[in-house]
Amino acid sequence: MFLHHVAQTSGNPMMLEIRNARGIFLYDTRNKPYIDLVSGVSVSHLGHNHPAVIRAVQKQVGKHMHLMVYGEIIQSPQVRYSEWLAENLPSALDNVFFVNSGSEAMEGAMKLAKRVTGRHEIIAFQNAYHGSTQGALSIFGDPSFRQGFLPLLPGIRHIRFNNVSDLDTISGRTAGVVVEPIQAEAGIIEPEEGFLEKLRKKCDETGALLILDEVQTAFGRTGSMFAFEQYRFVPDILCLAKSLGGGMPLGAFISSREIMKHLTYDPPLGHITTFGGHPVSCAAGLAAQTFIKKNNLVRHVVNQGALYRKHLKHPAIQSIRGKGLFLAVVLKQGLPVDRFLDYALEEGLIIDRFLFCDNAFRIAPPLIINDTEVLLSVNKIEKALDRLHG
Repeated sequence: MFLHHVAQTSGNPMMLEIRNARGIFLYDTRNKPYIDLVSGVSVSHLGHNHPAVIRAVQKQVGKHMHLMVYGEIIQSPQVRYSEWLAENLPSALDNVFFVNSGSEAMEGAMKLAKRVTGRHEIIAFQNAYHGSTQGALSIFGDPSFRQGFLPLLPGIRHIRFNNVSDLDTISGRTAGVVVEPIQAEAGIIEPEEGFLEKLRKKCDETGALLILDEVQTAFGRTGSMFAFEQYRFVPDILCLAKSLGGGMPLGAFISSREIMKHLTYDPPLGHITTFGGHPVSCAAGLAAQTFIKKNNLVRHVVNQGALYRKHLKHPAIQSIRGKGLFLAVVLKQGLPVDRFLDYALEEGLIIDRFLFCDNAFRIAPPLIINDTEVLLSVNKIEKALDRLHG
């Protein structure tokens, strides 16, 4: 029934049927536990069925769910969550437009950059992923993924991450430059010293808006509430999703009130959404981020990332890249990642590959993972690597 009625994204889905989930564990119909080392691809940052999120959802459902298209009626969860975001971001990022997903956040950000600058060129980076809608697909950092859907948006250019000379491509024709603080699907590639700061300076010089995609990296994942806090720059537009909703569907693009107001005239309704900022999703997201702050999970993330680096040692591993609990484990040449993933699943691990890196797998568990669970997952990873390397 799953294969017949549910549209598939590939020819080889995992085919796990999960009965329930709690903390870092997923349980199948035979009650076999699986350790979630990808957090639903950076969505479930407090794990599964977290009490604080469940309480917030239940409380809000008891009041109301969807009322009206976004932006027309004052809804307390939206207002409170946007206030929390503004309080925890630089003052230049004080105005939130809630949507449903990361792709939609990117679509809104690209439109906003064009509207503010009056330009049409968008520059993005090779080996970057920003979503699958047609606008987001146009800036997709791999031509093979775009090829089957041409023509896409005109005026798109791609440059190389960490290549300072490529920044000269940014010019007075450029409306916006889209970048991740750490390239996720490229295999957790960190910016070289000063690169993002130089990108910020080039955007300032040319009048282009800097659009930062923190869909995978925000809310403690890399060892700070937002990854860009670890570098010396502030974007013009910030895109969020995934863990923004605390496990519920939610996205947002954030800018200054001065910039964001351009969507309200010439034409009005410059960007609209029906379900964006759903009150239940906003309540869940606010509860999740409040829990992170109150319990200093950011510091916990740094410690747990260090624990993985200390204990994950194996002859099959070439290196480990990344920050906090946003890690790429690089295998030695010739070792197939896909076969490792099969072995890992048999060992009771949910581990994922990267779109643009075929020699590494990701470790991005829920931020609540404790020492015992880290060591248990390390033991299972090493068992799978033993079978691979054997």
